Amino acid sequence: MHPADPITSCWQASLDLGFERRDESTLLVRREHRGPLRVQKALYPEGPRLCHAIVLHPPAGIAGGDRLQIGIELGADAQTLLTTPGAGKWYRSPADGRLWAEQAVRLKVGAGATAEWLPQESIVFDGAQAGMRTTVELEQGARFIGVETLCLGRRASGETFERGSLHLATDIRMAGKLLWRERGVIEGGSPLLHSPIGLAGFSVCSTVLVAGSDIAPETLRACRAVTASEAGARCGVSVMPQLFVGRYLGHSAQAARVWFVTLWQYLRPSIIGCEAVVPRIWNT
Repeated sequence: MHPADPITSCWQASLDLGFERRDESTLLVRREHRGPLRVQKALYPEGPRLCHAIVLHPPAGIAGGDRLQIGIELGADAQTLLTTPGAGKWYRSPADGRLWAEQAVRLKVGAGATAEWLPQESIVFDGAQAGMRTTVELEQGARFIGVETLCLGRRASGETFERGSLHLATDIRMAGKLLWRERGVIEGGSPLLHSPIGLAGFSVCSTVLVAGSDIAPETLRACRAVTASEAGARCGVSVMPQLFVGRYLGHSAQAARVWFVTLWQYLRPSIIGCEAVVPRIWNT
């Protein structure tokens, strides 16, 4: 992350959500916001045990100087799925490099609880200077399923990511022990975009992370058999103790989503005991 001088015309927004298990229901018991971040209501398309919430950012795009902070806390045995109503857009920043756009997401997941953080794709415009940080803290017995899909440039408009910079940071801890740490810097126009050890010329990359549970051998075999629907795209999965990692490289965010949903259909029943139910907002 890069510090930016305070700019009063930029959005400084925060959202804090708290979920608790009460009897057989998961309730949204805390909803505090500052600036343009909202959750309008709790949704229960899968019944009262699992609460869905849609995180809204009314400006729709994130510009240089904007700082968004999202904090999500689940009490013991709560279950929630959070997503967004559409693609996030990271706009071009001023060329002087002073104004970075930043988003920080922190999830604290109590014992026996499950959190699914499934935002729709992030479109990083040419010239954007963006920092994205995700921190997940799991108590013993907690589980996490997350996906992050990045679209570099606007391929449909002929735009590539030739200028700007994207800084990525992800940490996952279980009972204070570090399970996963990833840091990435993608510079616009850099050789990394075309290197075979980088993005290999692809404009869309997606990462799936599942933490807090070992993957059953039959589930892993099914996930390894999942192929990309997009011609020429690349995908693969790997496992470590209490951690599953999936990677996708291609040019289509829609194809990346199809790949994720297919993996999810195998992973979710194994991890949290529920069939995969695609949020309705993804179809609008």
